[in-house]
Amino acid sequence: MAIDNFRVLTEPEFGTMSGLAKASADWRRLAHNVEALAAVAGVPMMAMVKADGYGHGMVPAGRVAIEAGAASLGVVTLREAWQLKRLPDLADTTVMAFFFAPDQPGLTEVVGAGIELGVSSLAQLDAVAEAADRAGVPARIHLKGDTGMSRGGVAEHEWAFVAEAAAKHQAAGSLVVVGAWSHLACADEIGHPANAQQKAAFERFLEAVAASGLEPEVRHLANSAALIADPQTRYDMVRPGIALYGYNPVPQFAVDLRPVIEVRSVVMSVKRLPAGSGISYGHTVHLERDTNVALVPLGYADGVPRAASGKAEVYLAGKRRRVLGRICMDQFMVDCGDDAVKPGEPVVLIGAGAQHLDADDWSAWAGTIPNDVLTGIGSRVPRLWNRGLAPLGDA
Repeated sequence: MAIDNFRVLTEPEFGTMSGLAKASADWRRLAHNVEALAAVAGVPMMAMVKADGYGHGMVPAGRVAIEAGAASLGVVTLREAWQLKRLPDLADTTVMAFFFAPDQPGLTEVVGAGIELGVSSLAQLDAVAEAADRAGVPARIHLKGDTGMSRGGVAEHEWAFVAEAAAKHQAAGSLVVVGAWSHLACADEIGHPANAQQKAAFERFLEAVAASGLEPEVRHLANSAALIADPQTRYDMVRPGIALYGYNPVPQFAVDLRPVIEVRSVVMSVKRLPAGSGISYGHTVHLERDTNVALVPLGYADGVPRAASGKAEVYLAGKRRRVLGRICMDQFMVDCGDDAVKPGEPVVLIGAGAQHLDADDWSAWAGTIPNDVLTGIGSRVPRLWNRGLAPLGDA
């Protein structure tokens, strides 16, 4: 069939879908968390807003973090950094990205826009210098050393060589090494031997950088856990991520952090099912008695972890209730007992009230971490990014 013969269908007005589900952010809570963490750190903060602000919305999260006192913003990809830097109100904000291939398109434009780059290899270093020469401005880079994470960063046996190469590029006017940094593997495990080993390795890395004649403005190592638990890791800047959004990875160290986002849905339908009824795929659960079963129109495609099947609870009609059977792609079922729950009743999956569940609960049920839960909230769940939201926590 010729392409010209296809009909163009006009989409009806479906609205925001907030009648089925929504994720609501209270930005006052994010601002509070920035201030609380800054008080602990005592040094400037790079607020990590990668992965769409941990599922909260990168742009509004970045704006609020800067207004609340963060010195700069951290992301992963060049695209994320560009999206932030092109906004008029963030044009003068320092933004750092660190995932890029040496031959990646757009590197020249990124350098020209003043976006700072984390550099983890000689190939990246040379590519950034070439991009800077094309852009006509020196690139601003943060040289990263692998201190034991065994992930990104220059390997220890190459520290001196790469630092010397960076110094030559700096002397030629192609770049300025503004930062030296690394990342901790076990900061949320207090007393883990890797923490002391990595701190010692970071000191050796800084010595290698200094031996090449480089004098970075900022040295940074601390993620959320290290910021909270280990003053020795704070150096000149800290890079909190999950703690900004209200979750403390080292809860034995008290900090007044407040969850920023709530995730809610509604009851789609309710059935009275007889004892013995099998529920959901695989019939992993059979009802022990006649039960009112509520259907909720969210599933693992929306970020409800399938691994939490058989363990999860939600807040519905005044109390926590058990999720029945396997969580499906688009829906799950809830045990309502004999309670007369009606279609349209609100269902809180992640809430800010003391009676509600949160991302820590879901991560425990799913055998993961709250970062995974929050960044997994799917695109079918609309985010409400208004500043003037009513306080979270009402059922």
